[in-house]
Amino acid sequence: MTKPPSVAPNPLSIMIGAHEMADPRTVRLAVLTSGGDAQGMNSAVRAVVRTALHQRAEIFAVFEGYQGLVDGGERIRSVSWDDVSSILNRGGTVIGTARSADFRERDGRRRAVLNLLLRGIDRLIVVGGDGSLSGADALRREWPSLVAELLADGAIGKEIADRHPALMIAGLVGSIDNDMIGTEMTIGADSALHRIVEAIDAIASTAASHQRSFVVEVMGRHCGYLALMSAIAGDAAYVLIPEDPPGPGWEDDLCEVLKNGRAAGRRNSIVIVAEGAHDRDNRPISSECVRQLLEDRLGEDTRVTILGHVQRGGAPSAFDRSMSSILGYTAVEDVMAATPHSVPQLIGIQYNRVCKVPLMESVAKTRELGKLIAARDYDTALAMRGDTYTEMVHIFHSSSHALPSVTGKDRPTRIALLHVGGLAPGMNAAVHAAVRLGLHRGHTMLGVAGSFRGLIDGDVRELNWGDVEGWTSRGGAELGISRNVPTVKDLYAIGRGLEQNRVDALLIIGGWDAFQAAHTLNNERDRYPAFQIPTICLPATIDNNIPNSELSVGADSALNLIVDSIDRVRQAGTASRRCFVVETMGGRCGYLALLSGLSGGAVRVYLHEEGVTLRDLSHDVERMVDSFRVGQRLFLTVMNETASPMYTSDFLCRLFEQESRGLFDAREVVLGQTQQGGTPTPFDRILATRLAAHSIDWLSNQIDTRMTGGAVIGMHEGRVRVLSLRRSEELADWENRRPLDQWWMQLRPIIDVLAGRLAVKDMAAGSALPA
Repeated sequence: MTKPPSVAPNPLSIMIGAHEMADPRTVRLAVLTSGGDAQGMNSAVRAVVRTALHQRAEIFAVFEGYQGLVDGGERIRSVSWDDVSSILNRGGTVIGTARSADFRERDGRRRAVLNLLLRGIDRLIVVGGDGSLSGADALRREWPSLVAELLADGAIGKEIADRHPALMIAGLVGSIDNDMIGTEMTIGADSALHRIVEAIDAIASTAASHQRSFVVEVMGRHCGYLALMSAIAGDAAYVLIPEDPPGPGWEDDLCEVLKNGRAAGRRNSIVIVAEGAHDRDNRPISSECVRQLLEDRLGEDTRVTILGHVQRGGAPSAFDRSMSSILGYTAVEDVMAATPHSVPQLIGIQYNRVCKVPLMESVAKTRELGKLIAARDYDTALAMRGDTYTEMVHIFHSSSHALPSVTGKDRPTRIALLHVGGLAPGMNAAVHAAVRLGLHRGHTMLGVAGSFRGLIDGDVRELNWGDVEGWTSRGGAELGISRNVPTVKDLYAIGRGLEQNRVDALLIIGGWDAFQAAHTLNNERDRYPAFQIPTICLPATIDNNIPNSELSVGADSALNLIVDSIDRVRQAGTASRRCFVVETMGGRCGYLALLSGLSGGAVRVYLHEEGVTLRDLSHDVERMVDSFRVGQRLFLTVMNETASPMYTSDFLCRLFEQESRGLFDAREVVLGQTQQGGTPTPFDRILATRLAAHSIDWLSNQIDTRMTGGAVIGMHEGRVRVLSLRRSEELADWENRRPLDQWWMQLRPIIDVLAGRLAVKDMAAGSALPA
């Protein structure tokens, strides 16, 4: 999308009737981005535009934020389907953002209302922070009086005034700080976390080489989300955040934590400081202050890295693309259904579901939190951030202070860890957290090499604090892994292995094979007393197909790799006229295919859950040919590896090319095992740490209370849930190796709307092809 000239013509030079000659019954809405830019804003704009067109509305983009609304002219443009093509993977905002002093004045808002009325626009979707959303609400509240003034001045006629008595608005939060109350995630926060953790990983390698300390400063004036989550994902030694400032003597505590870590085997010490960090007396704690402290107290060679605006840059993550698309779609639905009496809504995410909350209520609570911090009411401020945020604060404090217990037990209980199934990025992070938290509780932690074969062969060793140093950021599985599920003939040898190694509890990390293995051991307890120990299964699989867990460790990393590959395919494909069929893994679970299709901008997604028919393919070929005839250069499809036993990705490529009528060629892209490799994303590291912490808590409780339960841990509607193995059996589709209920299938209509193309005969009229 090309930006307009920086100087816009006088809005009054536009004839009122120029935009009103169209059918007055046509709903017109506008979208603007305002405040600081955030990765994912373009995904939201794209979703708003395409959803509006799908609903037969006319959609306008406002360039340069509220200043564009005030200036009018070419800064408020009607946009089409193709205007938002190829922006999904771009950082920043293609329609621009600017701070507007004019809009803060009533006269500026009066000009903004006139510019909207001239185009028949009375619905507005704003993507920005609390200031931007407050500006939208101010415009909404003043709309009737400003319309009356314009009518009295003769700037508009009575017909226009009567037709647009109110402004309906919806807000999406675009902020890398993730600082808005009312939504658990804001647009851009996940991408910013990617940038930060990439930097920490790079710093950690050089710091470890020289046994050096680093202080890393990240953004976040009143919200420590980026600092806290990057500290967990980057295995930092210490973190300083605004909502939970350190108490008196924090300097001693910081130095003690770093000294103990060194003594236990840590080769680097990284301290994360939020830019708004302070102590309990509200005295600022700067990164330079921390550096000086470490040099003076510990004599360490300490360096400071201030990441700054690099956190805002780069392509959006897969999550920011999909979430922004979902929120943009929902915002259009909300604003299209709104009436003059509707309460404006903020569209966000809570408990892994789209939520709507009163917009100004969220803004007010967000500003109240800042006041609570200033008033030193930190407990209330932390509670306002929500249960998940508070939980992660406690998990970090536990893990950062976790050292081998010095209290000891009469006989330390022994917890064994092993992997079963396919590789998933984040497995090492789960082991890292489990070992350190287990040692801190006084357990002896055992690593079983090569899955259950390690128990049979006696390949079991104690894991010490330093043995798992640096594992959080590593891909693969340091303990080794196998897809072999224990059979009847293996059970005796496995039981002997458990007895010989005096295993008191078992943590199995893996995918469907791990889930099945846990059930096998649980079902054979009566025959093999060695299996009568607490056992918990932690889901780690890129397939994301474990009952009781909506999200599995490794799936986010695979998604980001797939989406990155799709971006590269797009670049290669636009140089010619080509159709791509990208095949993803997932077994019989289509999670990777659907979410990568949504994040990558696929036109068509094929899933095992839906199957593929000849009629589907016939329709797709016709759609493809029609699209290339009117100038399309790329047609992207994503296919689950088992979507159809007959119509494979190779078959589809040959079919599409055969029926192309010379308009395009077709290429197959099979990503294969690369989806299981690479460095785990921040989300997968955090999820692995969170689930491992709860697993150790559960196992410890089982041991202390002399229970021998079997369970599966997972994420259910945004919360950690431990479910018995017996209960989890009822949630499983055993034939297809996936849950009976898959929450993400609810997203199917969204991808169909955003991928729908305009019919050739309707392109001039602007009507959307039915999904």
